[in-house]
Amino acid sequence: MTRLPAMDTSAPAIMPDAPPTTLAALGTRVVVLGVTGSGKSTLAQELARRIGVAYIELDSFQWEPNWTPAQPEVFRARVSQATAGDEWVVDGNYHKSRDLFWPRAQTIIWIDYAMPIIFARLLRRTLQRTLGRQELWSGNRERLWPQFFTRDSPFIWALTSQPKHRREYPLIPATPEYAHATFIRLRSPRATARWLAALR
Repeated sequence: MTRLPAMDTSAPAIMPDAPPTTLAALGTRVVVLGVTGSGKSTLAQELARRIGVAYIELDSFQWEPNWTPAQPEVFRARVSQATAGDEWVVDGNYHKSRDLFWPRAQTIIWIDYAMPIIFARLLRRTLQRTLGRQELWSGNRERLWPQFFTRDSPFIWALTSQPKHRREYPLIPATPEYAHATFIRLRSPRATARWLAALR
């Protein structure tokens, strides 16, 4: 597995006083992070539309038919090809591909909502996908039982991922490889909506 660059935990995390309010300030290479159900895809698609660049969903490169994970080298090759250009918004947290495009990102956005909000969104999304038989990547569809009652449940994944993100992501601005990028932390849907409304 690809190792992340070492983060300097002795350095304070650098947080901007306010996120930029112009599309030009975001640049044309943006990364959107957050636990499953946080709204990464929705925000990333909206930003890609406004900026006028490609929307790249890392999950689409990870999942093959029958929910089979892609081999790491295949996944990385797909991500490398998709992000080879200079105009994209990438949605996803995968550690194993960060070295391929994070160092070139101009803006890194972290959606960091409270867990009750995440769970409510996950519930709504799960019901829509399972009851509506929504086709996802490689023809896969979610089934109701695994989403709630197995260790692969996205609810469990969100619950275990958030503490890791809250330890790691605040250190991103202090990491030399990413210090050049604008770092935005969105803590509530209301804050996100206000920011999008001001973004021109």
